[in-house]
Amino acid sequence: MKIVATTTAFPPYYFTQDEVLTALKTYWDKGLENAAVLERLHSRTGVEGRYFCRPLHEYYALDTWGKTNDVWIETAEKLGEQAIAALLGETGLQPERIGTILSVSVTGIACPSIEARLINKMKLPAHIKRTPIFGLGCVAGASGLGRAADYVRAYPDQAAILLSIELCSLTWQRDNISVPNLISSGLFGDGCGAVLVAGADLAAEMGFEGPDIVASQATLYPDSHDVMGWDISEKGFRIVLSADVPTVVKQHLGHDVDDFLAARGLIRADIGSWIMHTGGPKVLEANAEALGLTREDFALSWDALRRAGNLSSASVLMVLNDVMREHRPPKGTRSLLVAMGPGFCSEMLLLEW
Repeated sequence: MKIVATTTAFPPYYFTQDEVLTALKTYWDKGLENAAVLERLHSRTGVEGRYFCRPLHEYYALDTWGKTNDVWIETAEKLGEQAIAALLGETGLQPERIGTILSVSVTGIACPSIEARLINKMKLPAHIKRTPIFGLGCVAGASGLGRAADYVRAYPDQAAILLSIELCSLTWQRDNISVPNLISSGLFGDGCGAVLVAGADLAAEMGFEGPDIVASQATLYPDSHDVMGWDISEKGFRIVLSADVPTVVKQHLGHDVDDFLAARGLIRADIGSWIMHTGGPKVLEANAEALGLTREDFALSWDALRRAGNLSSASVLMVLNDVMREHRPPKGTRSLLVAMGPGFCSEMLLLEW
């Protein structure tokens, strides 16, 4: 099972953190009595700029969940089509060899789901199996990649496409001036990540290069569902973001990684590169502390956070894309791809180049 191609796609609007901050000071329905609080929270996110699916002044008119979700569907179709076309163009793979498309998101919904709309729009084969996944949040990039690997393990002559589309700006709540919502308004951005995974037979037939997916592991931490997620109401998605996230990471990630590696006769020192979800500064620092690593070990994640913010499930795929295109390790290197999200949970994949 090989990762043979990756790509990213972004909406056309990009704004610096200062531009976003200026717009948000007049965005909240009840005003923001202390703008210094917003400035302080935004300054600590490690984000310099982000992509948005609409110009900032147009968010004022998105005053219902229905309006925002319509924008999600419209933008998701554009980004999804761009991403899938890029994967097929890069690999030269005939669409008939695609066995399944897995779509993941936690920032919008569609029925028929987004991959069905794309199959119609792009005239892809009607027999592609569709697997829409909602509710995994930030972990879904890693989880979706694991499920794509599971699929091509069963069907080694086929390919699976993972498509992550997250438009986090559409979840802003104008009447919510809680600290979690203020933090999320400065941390999360919009974007798409996509991966093409080929089964062993297909990879050999086509001569595909790329890292092998050796193994994956999903872990749910019991009774931690209130750490991260959404409260969903008639107004849409209201963020649940506990200050306990870094603590949960420190409590669990180190021994989870050790157990996962030990089952394959490995230790942390055998990992030559780390592909981490961009989370946020406190989460990345907690990851490093839990694993006994340094900021430099996660340099690509810090850089992705700086350039585009936290893209929820697409974040770890953005980092993977940077590795695939510009920072490929030497042949034989092992990488560990890791993300965490609502549940609270983690998913990790062992890759070998």
